[in-house]
Amino acid sequence: MSRPSPLDGGVSLDAALHRPEFSLEVSLDVAPGEVVAVLGPNGAGKSTLLGILSGLLRPDTGRLRVGDRTLVDAATGEFVPPHRRGVGLLAQQALLFPHMTALANVAFGPRAHGVPKAEALERAARLLDDVGVGELSGRKPSQLSGGQQQRVALARALAPQPGLLLLDEPLAALDIDASPAMRTLLRRVIRDGKQTALMVTHDALDALVLADRVVVLVRGRIAEEGPAREVLARPRSAFSARIAGLDLVPGTATGAGLRTADGVEITGESVEVDEGEPAVAVFPPSAVSVFTDRPQGSPRNVFPVRLSALEPRGDSIRLRAAPRDARGPGWVDGLAADVTPAAVAELGVDPGAEVWFAVKAAEVAIHGS
Repeated sequence: MSRPSPLDGGVSLDAALHRPEFSLEVSLDVAPGEVVAVLGPNGAGKSTLLGILSGLLRPDTGRLRVGDRTLVDAATGEFVPPHRRGVGLLAQQALLFPHMTALANVAFGPRAHGVPKAEALERAARLLDDVGVGELSGRKPSQLSGGQQQRVALARALAPQPGLLLLDEPLAALDIDASPAMRTLLRRVIRDGKQTALMVTHDALDALVLADRVVVLVRGRIAEEGPAREVLARPRSAFSARIAGLDLVPGTATGAGLRTADGVEITGESVEVDEGEPAVAVFPPSAVSVFTDRPQGSPRNVFPVRLSALEPRGDSIRLRAAPRDARGPGWVDGLAADVTPAAVAELGVDPGAEVWFAVKAAEVAIHGS
């Protein structure tokens, strides 16, 4: 499905917002028809970024353009209010008007922008069909399931033909049965429909399925960005490694691999990184072996750790690591090893146990950071 937008020039943001407890400084471009996923830990600035784009927050410095319009220019004092921006929002909760039918909810936006009633209703009916709930157009939100409400909310967000669509964890409130269908719908309507969009998510699957590009925010700054599959396959930050289900150790590239800030040498396969450059060692938790005594005589990278948690994960158990004491290296915190329940029983370990993590050099990839 393709919808012409009145604003088809993409998005350009270069702005900063400073608060006593937090600072956001972001330079970000979104091409016309591109879907960008924003990932980051809690407190990274994702909600602040959405607030600046939507008009709920005013940056201290910088500029925002959507299409051919300047929405914010701190230098001149220009600031277009939210209802005049041509920016749509799909939030975690559907937030439909409870007294209106699904059809009236979707038609509300176009009507508010001056579209004649008949045209607005026709557009609303078409969008409800597009999102698979056309037969429910006469129902009120209380008569719809959570998944159906979110489909109506998507149609409502698209109805004014926004130059930019913001998605704030759009699948987070849905149950496990409704999420896959909604994810497929979003891909068809948003990505395949060439709707310029920026999506905040904690789910790597959302990023892989829906986004063309991933931006990782850490402490109010962009830590890394690139094609979704590349960022998740070759992460350069601890958060993106965690969300991709990988272990990551930061350091400096050496001839044989990587040296951490505290001097630990990690051997691995270097991928286009020069000696002396900042780098990260990345490996899957499934490649990590666990020992109660330090292993001897094998070409492995070996780390002393304390187990912080045992997490059942289907047919395996994830052993989560922490430094053995307060002086231990911070990079150990959060490292994971996936082992079988039988292996855990044989090891006889519980949270708090001191063990050794070992990973073969052939399983470790060294990337520039």
